[in-house]
Amino acid sequence: MKLADEFKAFAMKGNVVDMAVGIIIGAAFGKIIASMVSDIIMPPLGLLIGGVNFTDLKFIMKSAVGENPAVTLNYGNFLQVVFDFLIVAFVVFLMIKAMNAAKRKEEAKPAAPPAPPAPTKEEILLTEIRDLLKK
Repeated sequence: MKLADEFKAFAMKGNVVDMAVGIIIGAAFGKIIASMVSDIIMPPLGLLIGGVNFTDLKFIMKSAVGENPAVTLNYGNFLQVVFDFLIVAFVVFLMIKAMNAAKRKEEAKPAAPPAPPAPTKEEILLTEIRDLLKK
């Protein structure tokens, strides 16, 4: 039972939970980017270079014989994954750049001027003497 308690304490630490949330959001973000690349960016790019669908690009190393399928080197799929990665990396770069700029602006804000220090006992005494002399 002690091992289960230790695991529960470990799993419920803030860092582990934050990491799990980050991984889940990152996986969902990866799917969004993959869809954006394959459905929005690649079709016009393929059209520009002659109607090529990158995922269909392959080099046939050995043709199909009978029921044996062809042996192919699917470099088009690799290109697709590289484009996905580059876009994800660029988006993450822009997000970090924006966060750093916001942090710099926050650091550049001038601090509020400190409150004047409380008067010392001598100053209070001198003020009282001055007020008595005015009367």
